[in-house]
Amino acid sequence: MAAPKRSNHSGTASHAGVALSFTTKLPAQADFKKVLLERYQEAIARSRKIGHRVSFRVEVDPAAGAQTITPVEEQPSASDEMFPVEDTGKADAELEAALAKARERGRKRVAEIVAAEDMLSAEAFAKLLGTSRVTVNAKRQRGQVLGIDGAKRGFRFPVWQLDKHGRPFGALPTLHATLGNNAWAVYQFLVSRHGALDGRTALRALQQGDDGSVLAAAEGIARGDFD
Repeated sequence: MAAPKRSNHSGTASHAGVALSFTTKLPAQADFKKVLLERYQEAIARSRKIGHRVSFRVEVDPAAGAQTITPVEEQPSASDEMFPVEDTGKADAELEAALAKARERGRKRVAEIVAAEDMLSAEAFAKLLGTSRVTVNAKRQRGQVLGIDGAKRGFRFPVWQLDKHGRPFGALPTLHATLGNNAWAVYQFLVSRHGALDGRTALRALQQGDDGSVLAAAEGIARGDFD
């Protein structure tokens, strides 16, 4: 991920002391989620190092089409010094437990998806296209076909990515490029309903020949637009 742009450097005075803050503007929702977790972990490390509170403010502005995270370093107040709070590490433990559960749910969902009947192996997909497994994998690497990594099962290729003529949708290379060359992001985009597509899935819109609207919707998601 490219380093986010920082702007709006400022100093903010409060009764607790001087708060130093900056705002990070992130155009894509995926970037925002990643940086939000990074900022949380940085706040924990910073708080332990300096011995007092560190916080950050999150703002979402649909008009500007961006999200911002503003870290704030707070000087300890008198009450903090009189009644210090012991760091038990509970927040870290709870966060790690939540992340572990989320990862496990993700692994189970991936296993369900790649085990579906409409997911073909490279060999079976190549046979359907009348080509070789090597060619199919080369097309996958170029984003010309959608192949998602099923870990132990290897790459799986959804049969529904073929148009009525039995060819992969022509929009696939552009979708891969727009969505960061992330096959799972392309998969999720295709099977999800989008307001920009009048509630249709992107797959349904492609099947109806509405490639232009599909690509515009993907560009909106890449910008972080609300869908």
